[in-house]
Amino acid sequence: MSNRLASETSPYLLQHADNPVDWYPWGDEAFALARETGKPVLLSIGYSACHWCHVMAHESFEDDATAELMNELFVNVKVDREERPDVDKIYQTAHQLLTQRGGGWPLTMFLSAGDQRPFFGGTYFPNEARYGMPSFGDLLRKVSCYYAEHPDDIAAQGERLVDVFDKLIPEGATGDLVMNAEPVGKLRKLLTDSFDYDFGGHGGAPKFPHPATLEWLLRAWRRTSDDEEPDVDALFMASLTLTRMADGGIFDHVGGGFCRYSVDRFWQIPHFEKMLYDNGALLSAYALAHLATGEALFGETARRTADWMLADMVSPEGGFYSAYDADSEGEEGKFYVWTPEEVAALLDDEAFALLARRFGLDKEANFEGKWHLTVREDVDDPDGKIDAALATLLAERAKRVPPGLDDKQLTSWNALAIRGMAIAGRVLGRDDYLDAAVTAAAFVREKLFADGRLLATCKDGQARFAAYLDDYAFLLDALLELLQSRWDTAQLEFAIEVADALLEHFEDTDAGGFYFTADDHETLMHRPKPLADEAVPSGNGVAAFALQRLGHLVGEHRYIDAAERALRSAWKAMDEYPHGHVTLITALEEYLEPPEIIVIRGDAGEISEWRQQLARVYSPARLLFAIGRDERGLPGLLAERKPVDGEAVAYRCAGTHCELPVNTLEKLGG
Repeated sequence: MSNRLASETSPYLLQHADNPVDWYPWGDEAFALARETGKPVLLSIGYSACHWCHVMAHESFEDDATAELMNELFVNVKVDREERPDVDKIYQTAHQLLTQRGGGWPLTMFLSAGDQRPFFGGTYFPNEARYGMPSFGDLLRKVSCYYAEHPDDIAAQGERLVDVFDKLIPEGATGDLVMNAEPVGKLRKLLTDSFDYDFGGHGGAPKFPHPATLEWLLRAWRRTSDDEEPDVDALFMASLTLTRMADGGIFDHVGGGFCRYSVDRFWQIPHFEKMLYDNGALLSAYALAHLATGEALFGETARRTADWMLADMVSPEGGFYSAYDADSEGEEGKFYVWTPEEVAALLDDEAFALLARRFGLDKEANFEGKWHLTVREDVDDPDGKIDAALATLLAERAKRVPPGLDDKQLTSWNALAIRGMAIAGRVLGRDDYLDAAVTAAAFVREKLFADGRLLATCKDGQARFAAYLDDYAFLLDALLELLQSRWDTAQLEFAIEVADALLEHFEDTDAGGFYFTADDHETLMHRPKPLADEAVPSGNGVAAFALQRLGHLVGEHRYIDAAERALRSAWKAMDEYPHGHVTLITALEEYLEPPEIIVIRGDAGEISEWRQQLARVYSPARLLFAIGRDERGLPGLLAERKPVDGEAVAYRCAGTHCELPVNTLEKLGG
């Protein structure tokens, strides 16, 4: 029989709908039962593409004896961390405070019945005692006994935990603070100190892609490119990392797109799950790196990533799906690996020899006795036999049992994909990428926006959950990129609606910055105001960055002022831990030196040519908008950027300084 998860929309929760565990979704019903029965709550948080979540489910949640124990002793609540990042952020932080160890998924937390405060927790627990951990069954019995026998200790610990949570909210900066570029210099030094000059990336294994850092390094190089001593090392760090990732096994050489992270220093063997947020952000980074350097590998990697997203990640409604699992047929990576014999049977001798040299099929196996493709050697292939061979492998791979697809569409992750498609379409001259970005933006507006507010997730046409800071901030940033690639006044109006809701419902008007949840959100034990970059960029950082840009574009100072308050609120974090706040520091740079904004008005053909010419130069601190002659009802400052009869005209501003309009591309300059 199905449990209460059967009526949920989350693919992750539905994976557990037939467990013998009497799971509840997060909500009043579960906590009311806990209060009524006096049982503690067992909270299990994961996501559909999580390998160890599957392991714990198979070992414990599908086991009748373990499920019986869980049902007897606890009220059991299952949460999809992608649908409820608000809940996940709170209990990941609580886990770190209680255990003094980093968290992760699955997250297993035990909560008091009355106040949702955790008193014990961990991540994965095995069904039998191993890895230095007790069996999950023994743990359940001990936790239940402790809860019954030590209520005063648990209550006191809960109070202390709440006090610590309150102290985690950053204090606003003093009124006399003058923000400067010191965090920029500190970040630059830390990135050099932690860089792997052999294989790229920062730190050792496991290695994660950090697209925000890669884009920041490209910006750092461009900002100094006209100096006597340009920061060529920043360009080197970005380029080496992008090259090593594109050649490594973290990139899917057969189908395109990137896996979550590399388990080794060399980017060779990935954790095989594929997430939309990684691919949307890396698509942006590779396209911009191609524009900055002209490197063909970067452009080709962007193209293959975008093509994979369009082929495998787009819903019929035009939104982007969330993720592909790491596992297929119960084995991690099984869908992706090969044997030389399999490949040789598909290709002629010459093609196999080229492919084997290129991807190491003539060397020792690199993944559990099989071969995962990673570039081992540059191979001269003027006739394109390797590309043809890869296409043959892709067709053969399509016959395998694929990894599970998480087909919900998240607003924040769709925004990262929209931004990536908008940038890649502009840089690579691909109208189909721009079409996909426009369609996805329309999907978000039609399905995930109602009464001036966003919703966080959509599955099978059903939109749910009040949206979070990341949804608003990432979408605002994406819409501004999309407007630079293809102007639509309605998109600007949508961006303004998103910005207004962001300010009204998320800003801390006392101390500055933005809470993760809205002012009318469900009351939880804590309301976080996260500043650091994590797997996705900082919502506070992206909000400050995008609000500044929108404010300068339309001449609306309340957006710029809110961004400044956010930066002042985050100043201590940026100054003390710059490497964890790259997105905020990017916004700080544009606060200290506002971006250049060029608005071109005129006939569609001519202004498109101007835009294309100007967009050929990598200028990350420039916003470029080509607005047709007949566009009416433009807001704010844009209403003053009027077309001129018979010719194209361009208006250029930097911050509050604007130049006279010019009517030739030559007068506008590079």
